[in-house]
Amino acid sequence: MTWTVARLDRGGNGVAHRGADRARAPLTLPGEVIEGDAQDGRIATPRIVTPSDRRVRPICAHFRACGGCALMHADADFTADWKRGVVQAALEAQGIAAPVPLVRTSPLQSRRRAVLSGRRTKKGALLGFHARGSQVIVDLVECQVMRPQITAALPLLRRIVVAGASRMGELSLVVIHGPAGLDVAVRGGKPMDAALFQTLAALAEEGDLARLDWDSQAITRRSPALPMGRAMVVPPPGAFLQATAEGEAALLAAVRDATRGARHVADLFSGCGTFALPLAEDAAVHAVEGLAAPLQALDSARRRTPGLQRVTTEIRDLARRPLLPDELSAFDAIVIDPPRAGAEAQARHIAASRVQRIASVSCDPVSFAKDARILADSGYVIRDLQVVDQFRFSAHVEIVASLTLG
Repeated sequence: MTWTVARLDRGGNGVAHRGADRARAPLTLPGEVIEGDAQDGRIATPRIVTPSDRRVRPICAHFRACGGCALMHADADFTADWKRGVVQAALEAQGIAAPVPLVRTSPLQSRRRAVLSGRRTKKGALLGFHARGSQVIVDLVECQVMRPQITAALPLLRRIVVAGASRMGELSLVVIHGPAGLDVAVRGGKPMDAALFQTLAALAEEGDLARLDWDSQAITRRSPALPMGRAMVVPPPGAFLQATAEGEAALLAAVRDATRGARHVADLFSGCGTFALPLAEDAAVHAVEGLAAPLQALDSARRRTPGLQRVTTEIRDLARRPLLPDELSAFDAIVIDPPRAGAEAQARHIAASRVQRIASVSCDPVSFAKDARILADSGYVIRDLQVVDQFRFSAHVEIVASLTLG
């Protein structure tokens, strides 16, 4: 069957048409003519009949199978334009007019945090990302996204999988590269005993790991500190961090601009202090986060860093119990960086608070636009918006915007 690809969906898959029929086709581009049989609305292995002039040769041997990347077959300008279009479409769907500038894309091999999957086999171990649309693990030999230090450690990490994975289970390995080296948090492993501890400790020493954590049990004693402004933060094992240092710098610069001159800032969904600690160099900051461990890391870093303004912390589930308008009105500016689902309840209270300045960071254009619509209905205007691409070759995109009362 012959199909024509009309556009890409939000996941980066082609949406192909054949008369009234429609199907998703991975690894295709708009305008391409393809052949393939559709099952359950998906053409699993499309054959390109007429390629797009935006098609390029993928730079990774794993690309066709690996689910870590979705757009390596498109040229860089196409991908950036498409991601701008995703943001523009989300804003237009909510009736929001805002210029969407060029995308700031992180370099190749700059990903400092990766979540890998590992499984023991009869001959060793598989370690990598899941295959596209599958739970099968693609065993990585190379990667054009991760930092070279993580890729170089893959053989050692496989040995860790062999040592600690059950034959039926799958391990999750959160690997972070920082100034102290690799920080590895493993989840789903065999129960700890003396023999396993000794083996893992020897592997950690051999690989010079900054930290190895096994299902919340520390194997090593070094502190894998990461810079956040002048502060050095030791994040909890497996902590969420911005994926690249370049992307984090772009987001932070925009947040600084949006809050410049504020004397008292609320940082909502603060995590370990990506924004709170740098902002505390110039303003008092109240950091709010739903989990205790990131705030403990933030507070510990604050105590070790001289010259910061006052930083207070609050453990609070902002989805269930958002800050109320009278609480928010004590601040000159608000920074909000919610999870992918957005922060509708918190946005409504911010809108009612009439705080003058908001720095809004989001990893999902649709939820960002919905929350921005709530703020716009109360008189907030997007003064500046930037698109940051930390997940090169994927369909993910991040936004940072400055909003003020009109």
